[in-house]
Amino acid sequence: MKKVLLTGVLMFLFVAISAIAGAEGHKVHWGYTGNEGPLFWGSLDPAFEMCSKGKNQAPIDLKGFIEAELAPIPYVDNGSWANIVNNGHSIQVNVTNGSTIQIDGITFSLLQFHFHSPSENLIESRSFPLEAHFVHKDANGNLAVVALMFEYGPKNEIIEKLWANMPENAGEKVELAPAFKPYELLPENRDYYRFNGSLTTPPCSEGVRWIVLKNYATVSKEQVEKFKHVMHHPNNRPVQPVNARPILK
Repeated sequence: MKKVLLTGVLMFLFVAISAIAGAEGHKVHWGYTGNEGPLFWGSLDPAFEMCSKGKNQAPIDLKGFIEAELAPIPYVDNGSWANIVNNGHSIQVNVTNGSTIQIDGITFSLLQFHFHSPSENLIESRSFPLEAHFVHKDANGNLAVVALMFEYGPKNEIIEKLWANMPENAGEKVELAPAFKPYELLPENRDYYRFNGSLTTPPCSEGVRWIVLKNYATVSKEQVEKFKHVMHHPNNRPVQPVNARPILK
């Protein structure tokens, strides 16, 4: 009898542990089209609820600016490219340690930068063919994103080197030679707009410091088309309500 009870208990524990492990290993799929698109993100998983309930979501249409004395942001660029990944939602370049910015006296380390086409943020209702997001994290896990807009013009030589290694299939990664430092993609003049927002992808967590550069880089139509071909569809979240947030310039 004791043996039967022990066996039953062990079976129960095995099933329970398997269920927990399965739940933790399960990832909800989201995307940019159909029933997995941005309009449905908030209902796909309880962890994504901020995508529909949040009041400080990104991206936004930057306009109605408030004049402010925004301090120049120090950029330290001692990192380099590590690899380029097609994560199924964007093309992302992971970087080595060493590139940082300082905002509000806090140091944020660059983790990666990735791309959206068309742009997610708008500037005075203007959309851009490509936008790069440089994602940073501080020692406490807080995030800051520097956004760079691209307008059509001459071919971008740095983008050209990245696209030459761009993985065409989701889940693929290509190691990169440290040919450039990450911030070399940014314009020399780094004046910016600022607002408080969120991640633009699930779970849409808020509390993200957004720095949107006023000056643009150029990219050729062919380079944008190559990115679109690999992504298969636009990968931008629509702009979100600004609500009561100030947009500083």
